[in-house]
Amino acid sequence: MTDVKMTVNGQPVLGQVEGRTLLVDFLRTDLKLTGTHVGCDTSQCGACLVHVNGAAVKACTMFAFEADGAEVTTIEGMAEPDGSLSRIQQAFQDHHGLQCGFCTPGMVMSAAALLKETPKPTEAEVRAYLEGNICRCTGYHNIIKAIMAASGQDVSAAVA
Repeated sequence: MTDVKMTVNGQPVLGQVEGRTLLVDFLRTDLKLTGTHVGCDTSQCGACLVHVNGAAVKACTMFAFEADGAEVTTIEGMAEPDGSLSRIQQAFQDHHGLQCGFCTPGMVMSAAALLKETPKPTEAEVRAYLEGNICRCTGYHNIIKAIMAASGQDVSAAVA
């Protein structure tokens, strides 16, 4: 067992993990942060996307001990301090950027990373950035519309 210490959603966390424990499993099982989903276990779907030291990371590709000393943000850490939805989460709700909701946490985390890098992305930039996230329900149109709306762009003329 290895001791791990990290900051998760602004809170210090201390735990013990086996060397093979994935970050996604530590978050879900040990910390009970179940918003980070396990969709494929092969780094294909993006449902487990979190931010580690500000970078978007698929939590199924990282061992928990590799996050020792890191700052980790999960979907649970995306809400505003008063508990209301963040602008990205609100845009997903307003523009129906979800259906079953399974991929939504990873999509929101991806969107946050994109908007940090590119505050006003084009539709093509949004589509390219989401290549590592799979949604089997929406067809992506409303997800793209939500992300562009969250960036402050007018999407009233966009076709859903």
